[in-house]
Amino acid sequence: MVSPPGRLILVLGDQLSLDMAALKAADRARDIVVMAEVADEATYVAHHPKKIAFCFAAMRHFAETLKDDGWQVAYTRLDDPDNTGSIPGELARRTKEHGTSGILATEPGEWRLIEALKDADVELLEDDRFLASHAEFDAWAEGRKALRMEYFYRQMRRKTGLLMDGDDPVGGAWNYDGENRKPAPDDITCDGPLRVDPDAITREVLELVAQRFPDNFGTLDDFWFAIDRPGALEALDRFIDQSLPLFGDYQDAMLDDDRFLYHSVLSIYLNAGLLQPMELCQAAERAYHDGHAPLNAVEGFIRQIIGWREYVRGIYFREGPDYTSRNALDHGRDLPAAYWGGQTGMRCLQKAVEQTRAEAYAHHIQRLMITGNFALLIGADPAQVHGWYLEVYADAYEWVEAPNTIGMSQFADGGIIASKPYVSSGAYISRMSDHCKSCGYKVTKKTGKGACPFNLLYWHFLDRHRDRFSSNNRMRNMYATWDRMSEDKRKTVLHEARVLLDRLDEGQPV
Repeated sequence: MVSPPGRLILVLGDQLSLDMAALKAADRARDIVVMAEVADEATYVAHHPKKIAFCFAAMRHFAETLKDDGWQVAYTRLDDPDNTGSIPGELARRTKEHGTSGILATEPGEWRLIEALKDADVELLEDDRFLASHAEFDAWAEGRKALRMEYFYRQMRRKTGLLMDGDDPVGGAWNYDGENRKPAPDDITCDGPLRVDPDAITREVLELVAQRFPDNFGTLDDFWFAIDRPGALEALDRFIDQSLPLFGDYQDAMLDDDRFLYHSVLSIYLNAGLLQPMELCQAAERAYHDGHAPLNAVEGFIRQIIGWREYVRGIYFREGPDYTSRNALDHGRDLPAAYWGGQTGMRCLQKAVEQTRAEAYAHHIQRLMITGNFALLIGADPAQVHGWYLEVYADAYEWVEAPNTIGMSQFADGGIIASKPYVSSGAYISRMSDHCKSCGYKVTKKTGKGACPFNLLYWHFLDRHRDRFSSNNRMRNMYATWDRMSEDKRKTVLHEARVLLDRLDEGQPV
């Protein structure tokens, strides 16, 4: 008796987990795993070369892991002469080659690819690596006037039992963010994230990426990411041991000469599937109970994962495919050349972009309060901002990047995520960093020659959006301060801000 043909089981580059839904539903004896490095996924935006290299190297290592685990794997390399260039194309080619009976996949994290797979008649299973299913998030969101992360986070704490004492949070408070805003100390007492020397497979990938993507923003120099689960677990252990105890205190701090401080830099592994959310949270929780790390650090780390990460995924899928095209503030200015390394006198922006180019990484305050804040203040087109963040960061996949950019950073969703726009003058950046000490502008100057652009643009933003935000409870004090200024001072601020914006429109550096 001849066995019926098996199915193709698609595994994508951010689904590198042995317990993916599609793999759990597959038959190892009959089904064939399909993995493919394809031009469509590498070029739909001009990804940072280090992200492409990480994805391809991690995929190749994971394919070997699958084979060692008894799976038959049909793997397509980018330079395979038979490569069709797309995931649907590779599925069609493998179906013809193997005569399989159907295709099973775990739901991708981008609407673009979800629609492409549906058109290719692929059966999609929901990605159950996340703690909240689509249905669970929608049930929480239904009927609420505002979808605030804090309340969703509390539900996730109760569900998981993390840092809970019965029905109450350990320590008596849900959130210790108020303790996590210290400027950087004089000395950093850790050596940063784990750095892994590229092995033979990774070196081969680096050569391929250098040949195929020479013009993408970013450098391949000093590639240090782990590319398999053992390496990712070692990176987790290093963070818990060396950095977690002071992570909370200094998670908002920024330094000219230290790109990582006490940050974990684990999101690249978590978002690719090499690590799982609960194992990160449980490792941090153990550190608290063992007396190794304080509550403010552990709670802040866990909140980023089971709170913010789960929440933005819920928003992305609830809001639908048009979310990335929203533009509630009607912003349309082009992003300045400084975002691709062009000249700027703004030290904070320069350092954030330099780091991004070199590492394919910047931490959340650099993204939100420097590059995001400046883009919002100048009125940059949110679609361009979204595209930039998706291009330049190794941990960026649309389900997590788009809500952070369109919603949190640019307020382009009209307030679904944020209760007010995240705008600030230069004072916050000065307080949390040493950038201003070496800047061509003076953060203490509000107007006149050398005045910090953040100071001018902040008030210009508030003025031009007064009709929308003046009645916002969280912004009334800002408008009251603006209104207390003399008319002459307001006119000077607005004039000098317009001069800055005109310079940007003319392609001049700021």
